[in-house]
Amino acid sequence: MSAAKPKVAIYWCASCGGCEETIVDLDEKILDVVAAVDIVLWPVALDFKYSDIEALPDGSITASLINGAIRTTEQEHVAKLLRSKSKIVVAVGSCACSGGIPALANLTTRDEIFRVSYHESPTVINPEKTEPARETTEDGVTVTLPGFYKKVLRLQDVIDVDYFLPGCPPTAEKVGEAVGVLLSGNLPQKGAVLLPDRALCYSCSRNASKPDNLTVTAFKRITEVKADPEKCFLAQGIACMGISTRDGCGEPCIKGNMPCTGCFGPTSACKDQGAKMVSSLGAMVEADTPEAAAIALSGIADPAGTFYRYGLSASLMRSSEKRS
Repeated sequence: MSAAKPKVAIYWCASCGGCEETIVDLDEKILDVVAAVDIVLWPVALDFKYSDIEALPDGSITASLINGAIRTTEQEHVAKLLRSKSKIVVAVGSCACSGGIPALANLTTRDEIFRVSYHESPTVINPEKTEPARETTEDGVTVTLPGFYKKVLRLQDVIDVDYFLPGCPPTAEKVGEAVGVLLSGNLPQKGAVLLPDRALCYSCSRNASKPDNLTVTAFKRITEVKADPEKCFLAQGIACMGISTRDGCGEPCIKGNMPCTGCFGPTSACKDQGAKMVSSLGAMVEADTPEAAAIALSGIADPAGTFYRYGLSASLMRSSEKRS
């Protein structure tokens, strides 16, 4: 009798679905993955119930790939369920690893989000000022909704995570490599990020055009200029996150003449990706007065959205609000 296939679970929390799509982007290689494993949970693609997972013995799932941040009680519940049933849990994508774009909501409050979404949005008609209730009974039938936390959390804020694969989304190539590593049994040290531990500038095709002494008199938005497709973005006065972002993406943004936005997260040498960018860009500004510095930096119209687009939940300046 042949040995049972390794069991794998794939789950989607608070995210856009791009990490699910990148699994599909494995193309024909996904057939090799399906042939090698027994997928016991993948709600976005196959019909499974939570009860199916609850019935499994603890530790019987070889690996769970969980993408998305934690925003609701249901997401935390399933994350904890998969943790108890899995030998290995991998945080897949920027949202799971550091909060991702959903974590930008931590710049405001839950009350403000509800006010705008259910009362002030131009497309909403809500004269009774109704908001979602955790529990509603109608005609004898009770319907419950997940609780909506006050802040967006990383996956590691609610469960123990073994490995991390950041990206928005991580490339299909890196997902395939990660699955191969997990199935090989030759595992890296717990807590490892399954990407090269060096900055994107290391492999950037424009690195040679970056001057050793880089100074900027004014930063410009990519929409305001016609960027030179061969020249370092920073040398053109365009904020590029490559200096504080982990390598391994294959430079799709750079090759499309767009600056790096930082989705692969920081290297191990960087404690706060956004703070490093503020420090680095501040050191580049050539200005003799505070007024001149303000003018130079005015081209960065949305500092939080630029420097913490994918990592606000991992930032040293996290939201002061409690979870619930």
